[in-house]
Amino acid sequence: MPLWIVKFDDTPAMLKHRKQHGARHIEYLKAHADKILVGGGLRAAPEAPFVGGLWIVDAESHDEVLDLVLADPYFAPEHRRFEILAWGKAIDVPVTI
Repeated sequence: MPLWIVKFDDTPAMLKHRKQHGARHIEYLKAHADKILVGGGLRAAPEAPFVGGLWIVDAESHDEVLDLVLADPYFAPEHRRFEILAWGKAIDVPVTI
């Protein structure tokens, strides 16, 4: 299957939404771990507030990735923008993070 990245950009108000829906979001990521291979928050510095997030997704199509984003408890269009891009590794070797 093709790999995709989803880059999320948050408004400052998203921090409150994160606190309210964080546990449900983590459960959602766990339930879709076969598709959302890597997911995590983005910060300007290690201890700074979150400003967005990034997923690496294994899915057949852009529409499948979009469906995953829209069903996530973190989906809050007024506080979070996202971009879906097809992605390929430069060197195709196994990676463990």
